[in-house]
Amino acid sequence: MSTSVLRTADGWWAVRGEHAVPVHTKAATTAELIADRAAVREAAASGEPGTPVADLAALSPVTTPCRVVAQMVNYRSHARDSGFTGDIPPAFFRKASGSVSGPGEAIRRPAHVALLDYEVELGLVMGAPLPVGTVVEERDLPSYVAGLVVTDDVSARDVQLTRTQFYESKSYPTFTPTGPYLALLEPADFAHLLDLRLTLSVNGELRQDRTLADMIVRPARALTLLARFQALDPGDLLLTGTPGGTALKAPPKAVEKLGALLPPAVKWKAFFRSQAKNPRYLHAGDVVTATIATPDGRIDLGEQRTPVTDAG
Repeated sequence: MSTSVLRTADGWWAVRGEHAVPVHTKAATTAELIADRAAVREAAASGEPGTPVADLAALSPVTTPCRVVAQMVNYRSHARDSGFTGDIPPAFFRKASGSVSGPGEAIRRPAHVALLDYEVELGLVMGAPLPVGTVVEERDLPSYVAGLVVTDDVSARDVQLTRTQFYESKSYPTFTPTGPYLALLEPADFAHLLDLRLTLSVNGELRQDRTLADMIVRPARALTLLARFQALDPGDLLLTGTPGGTALKAPPKAVEKLGALLPPAVKWKAFFRSQAKNPRYLHAGDVVTATIATPDGRIDLGEQRTPVTDAG
């Protein structure tokens, strides 16, 4: 069974139901904690009564600086929403690690961003070096991936679309809420990855709800493709794509064909005028709730609850 770990300003905690027990470790970073799994197991097995989890102020269990890499259009439902047909070539992009924030910290919308979107994603936390050229088979996953986290790939769509700029549009501070738990996996847990269900709600309205069975490029293959050009180290984070249900959706085919005939400035003006009427984008005062877990609770990454505010 996986062990859920929580991080606070006071250190690391092993979660047991509604209580958590301090992990007696000198680890200051996620990579150092992963290297001290014995201390985590000892805390999880201890007879201490523990502290109520509700009384702990959780930080991101992924410490920074680290590499943050993300997969693009990696769920069939998201591909349909985005207007893709046929085969979708695997693609990756980087996010600034300064975008990583805690599971209860507010998402801050920059003043120039009007179309703020959400994307619940399963994050893989590396437990061993992944050198360039590595080939990862399914059976090898436990050798490279130490654990899993809930992440939200928050996106400034007006920046992303007009500038074709993924790095900026997804890298503002607080644009990668992470946690609350780092679920450290045992080898047997990897057989249950496809049972993980991702959900995201805005103000209590369910927007995204899919299992990993909807994923196009699964973790072992993703790591192999990424390792063609990018090395990873323990504590680095790979976001594995989002299901359908985001605020942004491709326009109907007829509208898309008509838009292709317009000059770019006119096309974008018309697009943003229509998107401004879309109530699904995030606004100050909204609350985003995200969870990832298996139905039987074998792997449970906790509930992330992030309010939305305007920066400054």
